[in-house]
Amino acid sequence: MDRKEFQQQFGIIGESLEMQELVQVVQHVAPTDITVLVTGESGVGKEVIAQAIHGASRRSKKQMVTVNCGAIPQGIIESELFGHEKGSFTGASNERKGYFELADGGTIFLDEIGELPIATQVKFLRILENGEFLRVGSSIARKVDVRVIAATNKDLEQEVRSGNFRQDLFYRLRSVNVRIPGLRERRDDIPLLFEKFAKELSEKNGIVFEGITREAIDLLQNYYWHGNVRELRNIVESMLVLERGKKVDGDIVRKYLRSDNNERGLPMVVTQHSEFDDRQLIYRALIDMKNDMLELKNLLKGVIGGDGTAGERSQLLPPANVNAVPETISLEEMERRMIENSLKKCHGNRRLAANELKISERTLYRKIKEYGL
Repeated sequence: MDRKEFQQQFGIIGESLEMQELVQVVQHVAPTDITVLVTGESGVGKEVIAQAIHGASRRSKKQMVTVNCGAIPQGIIESELFGHEKGSFTGASNERKGYFELADGGTIFLDEIGELPIATQVKFLRILENGEFLRVGSSIARKVDVRVIAATNKDLEQEVRSGNFRQDLFYRLRSVNVRIPGLRERRDDIPLLFEKFAKELSEKNGIVFEGITREAIDLLQNYYWHGNVRELRNIVESMLVLERGKKVDGDIVRKYLRSDNNERGLPMVVTQHSEFDDRQLIYRALIDMKNDMLELKNLLKGVIGGDGTAGERSQLLPPANVNAVPETISLEEMERRMIENSLKKCHGNRRLAANELKISERTLYRKIKEYGL
């Protein structure tokens, strides 16, 4: 099955490079029994990816049991996951199978794994290692054959450092980490997602949808999308229902988008057919850097006489070569230098460098390859 057929079968929308790479990873890991950690911000579609992994696996004829670890009270989470024996605690009038037993032979999807209590993490690790567990109130070890897919929107490395997540469990989970990019990292997929949601919602609600303008699409692509795909779907539903299917233009979109969505604090310039991506964000920072360099050069000219001789304040500064600051430099060269400096500062750690540059790791990888760094 090729990538496009795979995406169509499992409802994965997107033709951006980020989504193509993601789907390729999913296709590689799905037929195996390896544990997978799915990471990404809230609303990116982690459960969709989990369903695709299960659906393309040899376990697809068995069920996938989905468990939201953050929604289960801490006092009963072990009973929910591993089951309990009759009389093991007040109210336990009968024995009960837990989610792991119910998923035997299939897949268990543990969403919000970062919310799992430390004490429960120990028992979860045992299942990952040898498939064994104990019901609450029992001393008899039981075994299950379950494929585990876990998901989180937390930084588990930070949780380990904070003492909220076991290091050994973290290392066991991260053997395969499928990271789903935020919607702002794959803006070219927004028109495809809008089209899909509009079609589904108009058919479901019996609405004749008249379409969307180019300006409206540009506004959607330039939006920050804190809630990612989930937020986009909710906004599409609101616009279709409340506007009664009429053609969506820029004015309509502005009514439904938050005005304080620009988390980076940069100007959100909307132009027709614009490509507002990570590269533009780098360029803006580079232009500011260049302006600072030129201001520094002018300052030095004031300190060092225009004829090259020392001015009255020159004794306060070390000798400097004014010509060392270039008058002009291409944006590509500035971008290359900024990435190179960030990599040196972070000792080659690409994740830290990407965070410092405020771009995605995938974009950084492409730039490293492009500039031969």
